[in-house]
Amino acid sequence: MKFLKEHLSLLLLVFSFSIATFSQKSNSKEIERLEKIAQQVNIIRDNWGIAHVYGKTDADAVFGMLYAQCEDDFKRVEMNYIEKLGRLSELKGQSVLYNDLEIKLLIDTEEAKADYKKVAPWLKKLLNSYADAINFYLHKHPEVKPALLTHFEPWFPLLWTDGSIGAISTADLTTGELKSFYSGNTDKVAYIEREKNVQTGSNGFAIAPSKTASGNAILYINPHTTFYFRPEIQMSSEEGLNAYGAVTWGQFFIYQGFNESCGWMHTSSNVDVADMYAENIVTKNNKLFYEYDNKLLPVIEKMITIKYLENGQLIPKTFKTYYTNHGPIMAKRDGKWISLKSNNRSMKSLEQSWVRTKAKGFEEYKKAMDLKANTSNNTVYADKEGNIAYWHGNFIPIRDKKLNWSKVMDGTTPATQWKGLHNVSETVHSYNPTNGWLQNCNSTPYSVAGENSPKKENYLPYMAPDGESFRGLNAVRLLSKGKDYTLDKIIADGYDTKLTAFEVLIPALLSAFEKNIKSNDPLYSELIEPINLLKKWDYYTHENSIASTLAIEWAYKLDPIIQKVYVDEGEMDQVENTHNFAKNAVPEQLIPQLQLVIKELTIKFGTWKIPWGEMNRFQRNSGDIELVYKDSLPSLPIGYGPAIWGSLPAFKSAFQKDTKKRYGTNGNSFVCAVEFGPKIKAKSLLAGGNSSDPKSKHFYDQAESYREGKFKEVLFYKEDVQKNAERTYHPGQ
Repeated sequence: MKFLKEHLSLLLLVFSFSIATFSQKSNSKEIERLEKIAQQVNIIRDNWGIAHVYGKTDADAVFGMLYAQCEDDFKRVEMNYIEKLGRLSELKGQSVLYNDLEIKLLIDTEEAKADYKKVAPWLKKLLNSYADAINFYLHKHPEVKPALLTHFEPWFPLLWTDGSIGAISTADLTTGELKSFYSGNTDKVAYIEREKNVQTGSNGFAIAPSKTASGNAILYINPHTTFYFRPEIQMSSEEGLNAYGAVTWGQFFIYQGFNESCGWMHTSSNVDVADMYAENIVTKNNKLFYEYDNKLLPVIEKMITIKYLENGQLIPKTFKTYYTNHGPIMAKRDGKWISLKSNNRSMKSLEQSWVRTKAKGFEEYKKAMDLKANTSNNTVYADKEGNIAYWHGNFIPIRDKKLNWSKVMDGTTPATQWKGLHNVSETVHSYNPTNGWLQNCNSTPYSVAGENSPKKENYLPYMAPDGESFRGLNAVRLLSKGKDYTLDKIIADGYDTKLTAFEVLIPALLSAFEKNIKSNDPLYSELIEPINLLKKWDYYTHENSIASTLAIEWAYKLDPIIQKVYVDEGEMDQVENTHNFAKNAVPEQLIPQLQLVIKELTIKFGTWKIPWGEMNRFQRNSGDIELVYKDSLPSLPIGYGPAIWGSLPAFKSAFQKDTKKRYGTNGNSFVCAVEFGPKIKAKSLLAGGNSSDPKSKHFYDQAESYREGKFKEVLFYKEDVQKNAERTYHPGQ
């Protein structure tokens, strides 16, 4: 027996050694393969630290692009996939448990893996390069310690839709309702609620040759996102790829940008792409069924286990989840289980996102749009042939036109099922309007081209429930009178800081004060100076404007209805709500709020006469994803304000923990103006800088320009990039 044990131990030792040797050889071959790919890729960092990636094939360009992204901010690359995998709880604990459950209900990793196996060969090459690049980066940088993901899989990008910020479509269902349903109201775990109006919006302008000084079309790209959500980059290959713009961390296509032939700008859309269904649930023989088309069908049950961090340990929690033919059960309302039909993960949307970056003109771009897979975006377009175009949404299900699809549908009948997708020609769009310009500011498409806009009566309500915004009004005002546009002129219009909401709100305040506050009232002497200041104000924000501070702080204390940006079918939009509020507000809804602003400012600063730039600050003191803001650390004054009140440049700021001042977290990030002529001319700007490393000179090198709105020249052509090169290298060098 002893001999047998010793002999077995020896066999195991030899076997283990053989496995280890094979593994080392296998790993060595893998690294050798990746090193060979890296030698086919060149990265040139220009004088702003922007990566210009050149590869022999598209797959090579993807490899270099992802490697460069990891160099600039691996933390954000990783975090985007931790979130899409539904694994945030492994880092943040129970506070995000139901956010992870929501993701896992809506985004099925097994479906993503299955899609990868059947994906077209050209796309599989890109997916493989995506994973190869990140894994190669981690191999070359052992000092980088991933928070969770030590190996990236090629199917990861198939967890996304189209690269939009927070592009999860849940109709108006909330994470709180999900928590209530799946915890039975007994689990008191907190959750992070998705804020419906957290986005300050995005602006896209397209100017036709008839309105430009050069006779070339111009595109203005102005997404408003969380700061540092997208870097600036260029990717080129010998297979016809040459795209420049902003890329969402961890994705391999230019999300908003341009190539030599055309450009595309996305604004967030409110097109109805997700619907809620009330299910009639029946228990029979201790099993759950739902009623559909006069039949009882079994409720699909699926066990989902999520691990959450607690006291240094990962604790598993298993949920029994439920599905019908519409989708997952997400809530319970009025005694009915509510399911959600949506399209939150799509291989076709990834295909579309790539194909459009290589479009050589209007016809090819329209073919990309015909894939009908973009669930969250409107698109503003311009090209070198002088075409300008606009599409309101892209993925739009065909539904019964007699129903209001913003409401909960009857889940028992086939009458409420989707019936395929609308052709792009049936959806709201505008091609080459005679007025010579197009605009969208997360607003109704029925003002996209002023008087030449599509007509509301020609389209179904669910195609465009979006209302008007104060930015939209501002954009139409400017573009309607604009002519002889150049890059500098479109940038100047894009930086118009007029807060058009206050053209409605301030007169209501002045009227209430003059009619109700007499000169012998103590409140009169307290408020007459700020009232007179607001009376003389021209509604434009700038760094030295005290009136801007008063108005903005006051507006945030008014009825929240005037901040509601995204509306459903049949609801009043923000502009209508504001006019209605101003018309009907009583003095008690206007004057005490100003009095409170005066009091709060005086307590904080010793005076209420605080210029907007003193209050409104830009600060970037670390490369952390969740920044901590401090009044004691350096920051820059920002003169423009919140887009919600009409400012075209957006800077959404808020009081942070233990701060007296507001610090920006959201708004103008990557901004770009492009002219399409025989040669591309473009200017761009990025919040802070392209690197997340505080030790890099490109961490903060665009901050002062960001404050002043001074754009840098885009280096699009390789000879210009080489003239301004700081570093040229292969990935891994």
